[in-house]
Amino acid sequence: MKKNYALSLFITMISFLTFAQEGNIQGVVIDNDGLQVPFSNILIESLNKGAYSDVDGNFLLLEVPAGNQAITVKYLGYEDAKMDVMVQDGKTSTVTITIKPKALALDDIVINGFNSGQAKALNAQKNKQNITNIVSTDQIGKFPDANIGDAVKRIPGITMQVDQGEARNVIIRGLAPQLNSVTLNGSRIPSAEGDNRNVQMDLIPSDMIQLIEVNKAVTPDMDADALGGSVNLVTRTSPNGYRVSATLGSGVNFITNKKILNGSFLVGGKSENKKFGWMLSTSINDNDFGSDNVEAVWVNEAENMVGDDVEVKPYIEESDIRTYLVERIRRSFSANFDYAFDANNTIYLKTMYNWRDDRENRYRLRYKKIEAELDASDNIIGYTGEIDRQTKGGIDSNRNKNARLEDQRMQNYSLGGNHLLGTLEMDWMTSFSTASEERLNERYISYRVKDVALNEDLSDTEFPLLTPVNASDVDFSEFGLKEITEENQYTDEKDFNAFVNFKLPVNFFNTNDGFIKFGGRSKVKNKERENNFFEYAPLNSAFDDLTALPLIDQTDSDYLAGSKYAAGQFVDNKFLGSLDLNNASLFEVEDVPSEYARANYKVKEYVYAGYFMANQKISNKFSVLAGLRVEGTKTKATGNQIEDEEDILGTITKEKDYAHILPGVHLKYNLNDRTVLRFAWTNTLARPNYADIVPNRDVITDDEEIVLGNPDLSATTSMNFDVMAEHYFKNVGIISGGLFQKGIKDFIYTYQYEDTATGFDVFQPQNGDDASIFGAEVNFQRQLDFLPGFAKNFSIMVNYTYLTSNADGIRNSDGEERSDLDLPGTAPNMFNGSLAYTSNRLSLRLSANYSDSYIDEIGGNAFEDRYYGEQFLVDFNGSYKIGNGFSAYFSLNNITDQPLRYFQGVKARTMQMEYYGRRLTFGLKYDLFKKK
Repeated sequence: MKKNYALSLFITMISFLTFAQEGNIQGVVIDNDGLQVPFSNILIESLNKGAYSDVDGNFLLLEVPAGNQAITVKYLGYEDAKMDVMVQDGKTSTVTITIKPKALALDDIVINGFNSGQAKALNAQKNKQNITNIVSTDQIGKFPDANIGDAVKRIPGITMQVDQGEARNVIIRGLAPQLNSVTLNGSRIPSAEGDNRNVQMDLIPSDMIQLIEVNKAVTPDMDADALGGSVNLVTRTSPNGYRVSATLGSGVNFITNKKILNGSFLVGGKSENKKFGWMLSTSINDNDFGSDNVEAVWVNEAENMVGDDVEVKPYIEESDIRTYLVERIRRSFSANFDYAFDANNTIYLKTMYNWRDDRENRYRLRYKKIEAELDASDNIIGYTGEIDRQTKGGIDSNRNKNARLEDQRMQNYSLGGNHLLGTLEMDWMTSFSTASEERLNERYISYRVKDVALNEDLSDTEFPLLTPVNASDVDFSEFGLKEITEENQYTDEKDFNAFVNFKLPVNFFNTNDGFIKFGGRSKVKNKERENNFFEYAPLNSAFDDLTALPLIDQTDSDYLAGSKYAAGQFVDNKFLGSLDLNNASLFEVEDVPSEYARANYKVKEYVYAGYFMANQKISNKFSVLAGLRVEGTKTKATGNQIEDEEDILGTITKEKDYAHILPGVHLKYNLNDRTVLRFAWTNTLARPNYADIVPNRDVITDDEEIVLGNPDLSATTSMNFDVMAEHYFKNVGIISGGLFQKGIKDFIYTYQYEDTATGFDVFQPQNGDDASIFGAEVNFQRQLDFLPGFAKNFSIMVNYTYLTSNADGIRNSDGEERSDLDLPGTAPNMFNGSLAYTSNRLSLRLSANYSDSYIDEIGGNAFEDRYYGEQFLVDFNGSYKIGNGFSAYFSLNNITDQPLRYFQGVKARTMQMEYYGRRLTFGLKYDLFKKK
């Protein structure tokens, strides 16, 4: 019976390939400038047959009866475009269809200035079968976003974690960065970070990307490792003509009064016969800035006079005042090519190379090992501790420039094709991606003084301040050398991807629109981290006294956290960079494995996936997509076997295999031409971080901590339900609302407990039990064309997301299970808004982005939990069309001077506050299109 069924299926497929009597129509939809229009609706109304264009504007209509057929293209904000096509038996006809913007006549005033980028994004969102948010390159250009992370944060349900004021890690619907996927043209982007899977979104310039897709409900043909969602970045493709574009700009960071330089260039076109297309682009951004940072670690226990640990009023056991000076140079290169052999066969090559240099000097005043002195009634009567002054830098070279140089690179090379064999569509892609982070010759020099009586001013716990009781105790002559160190770090991840998809038309319900799709994917990842660490002891007395060395004063009366935070003087970074540490006559060197042995590892991960799905119109209004995906995973993790902190006995390797069966259903009902109802049931997963599954044990004596790996971790899984309603306005806008729920199993958290033998704190990743997330999203965008006069040129965009969550199976340090605990990363409230004014030449926009505070890291108990503080960012930007393709632009970022803030346990107890100041940029843009 099975053989007969297989034979019948094979004969059916061959009949599709061999005996088709109808013809096909293959085409592309473009706008007035010759740029492809994604996700447009293509219809042959007489046949009740249709299709949607893809991200590059291409579409395919199969099994079209021979003869003259009238095609209609519908697109929000554009006039309907019509074209007659002569279809021949057994052949594929090729067409190019141009659509034109719609002019909205309002009280005798013609409005042409609507956002074409918004139109493209909303059409894409409306026409896709799954729940998606789209941001087009035109929309990106309307906001003052230098990198993709800053652009993504404006999408409903998304918030970003920042690094030095730039959006870096994406949180989708409350799910932490490692639980989401980021792909480039459908291929997973590797991570340059050593201890997680996070993709550095600030590594990719926004002007290198054509379209951002955020898939909140994935379909079976997508990777399942997208527990929160999947962000797909689509690079620019060749225009249907000739295009050249350039940007040149500058600016200033007000925190340092140092420069910003940026430039980009893009050129592309098509050959005369339109078979060969090409697009070359490059971008550079040089940003010289910094940050002002204050940190604190709080405790609520102290040792009393009889040697017992007792609970006391919270106080600070460690605190920093830090000054960061940073220069980031971001470079990006992209070359994309496509070639059409004929109407049925096309191949493409897409490449991108991103390279970022991050130079950093840090000056850190640290109060540490603070102990509270108690009276007989266990009241705090004083504090004593240690004070360190540390300079962070690098060697004196043309590359390092006496700073720590973090060299991050990400590159992706994808070769793929699209083919039509009869009525069987086949697409395939192979890709190689790599991401690396190299930090060579990273140097530190620290001086300290011990047993210092301290004052702790905790009258305002949001802005705590520590000072010495006696100034004479911290005279520079009292500071002795603590250490001079140099370390080298290297992390590398290589990804090999290959997939193939097959698609066949089906017609189960006589609606002429349906298909089955099946295929497979394989992914091989190699992750490796190789660090070392050396400590240098001077062989002369020149370093004994801090007063004998060249110093640099980092006290700043305009310190953004407050002028009361006076950092003082530190060893000059140029002096640190000039030291000849490898001169055996000057320094004695010691290898320190305890600083790097645990960090070094190798992980190999193999993922094999297959899927089958069907997409069928049940009626003209109702369609269903249903399918099943199976993913198998094998990991092989190798780490160092360490004994007594220092001794590396060898390596230890652990392997793990697991598989997941992941069904999904997507329902879409078009209530009318502009109103869409959706439902989705999906199943997704998130694999553990690489560093977490490495089998190792590291004892950190100085910090009294033990860190353990856990190769037995299970992948986190989630069953997801989504409902969404969308109404699209004729004048290019949307009002939408939806609910979503996620039931999560085996989430991963860091379990913290006390080691009975040493008394040290132990940290180990563990699987929790179950967690759930419930959320709601609303979104509203439209031009205010109902207002009188010039006010018609205003438009607004607002979206709001509400989240609530709970997590079970998390234990305190005493082993007791905690209750009423949110899942880390779930911000209860998120909001985006903008008010824009657009005329024929002038465009202005005021933008706001808000995310509520949320638990970021679970401690040993509620007092130790770390929270990511709320953020409210306001930006203002504008542009003016000069003419002949030229325009001028400006932007003012972070008007609210919003710091990054963490707090411990309660909002009033600051753990970290890092200020970045405001940033002003301005420049010229040039854009020229020549349509063929």
